[in-house]
Amino acid sequence: MAIPRSGALLAFAALLGTQGCGSLVDGFSGRKEACAILAIGTPASGRIVKLVDTGTTINDDPVVEFVLEVTTTGGEIYEARTKGLVSRLDIPAVQPGRVVPVKFDPADRARVAMDLWECPARK
Repeated sequence: MAIPRSGALLAFAALLGTQGCGSLVDGFSGRKEACAILAIGTPASGRIVKLVDTGTTINDDPVVEFVLEVTTTGGEIYEARTKGLVSRLDIPAVQPGRVVPVKFDPADRARVAMDLWECPARK
């Protein structure tokens, strides 16, 4: 089951329509951090090990912490955590055991982002 790259967060951010509110949503959802990592990151694969409820919801969609088992292209495996806003409709597609594309910061491998949703174009 593929997750639409447009993602729920983009629709929500577009609905807000203001830079100030968008920045607030980015901070709570993890999107700003994820987009920064995706812009400079090294591709890898990540197996979802566990989902952790952060207790935060945005527009009734949960912000989830993902525990990932990251496998680099060189075959090195390590555990990392990231968070993201997930549409309630996409929850079945991001369950433990699923392998997803990720990128990690080459300067700090603990900084990982799932490469499932698009980031807005930088201005």
